[in-house]
Amino acid sequence: MLPGFPDAQPVAGLVGGVLIGLAAALMLLGAGRIAGVSGILARGTGIARGDMAMTSAWGFIVGLPLGALAIRSGFDWEPATFASWPVLIVAGLLVGFGTRMGSGCTSGHGVCGVSRLSQRSIVATASFMAAGIATVFVLSLVGD
Repeated sequence: MLPGFPDAQPVAGLVGGVLIGLAAALMLLGAGRIAGVSGILARGTGIARGDMAMTSAWGFIVGLPLGALAIRSGFDWEPATFASWPVLIVAGLLVGFGTRMGSGCTSGHGVCGVSRLSQRSIVATASFMAAGIATVFVLSLVGD
């Protein structure tokens, strides 16, 4: 347990980060593709066109929750509940809209783009982080 962070799970976070990095590296080295989840989802659903085969896109999309279930089966863990289903659906749609506007999501820009030193991804990731920091700051003021 970390002081001031009673719910922190640094080992799980480290393992998750390593797995995300490994998956992104394997996809780039093995398939020559950047593992931007929003782009893969858009290609898999036909919203966007690309050179990735639809079966490959669906393999990645289906593999995400299956991988999470496989990891969950090895640990005594329950997901957190933050909001109702309608709020989660609206939030997901807003995130999807934002990723289309920003030409990618945090996984594409933050994990894959920054590691390739893409200027667009560095600016996008800095914007994501600034917005997140500002949101936490404002909500911490409102919550007190």
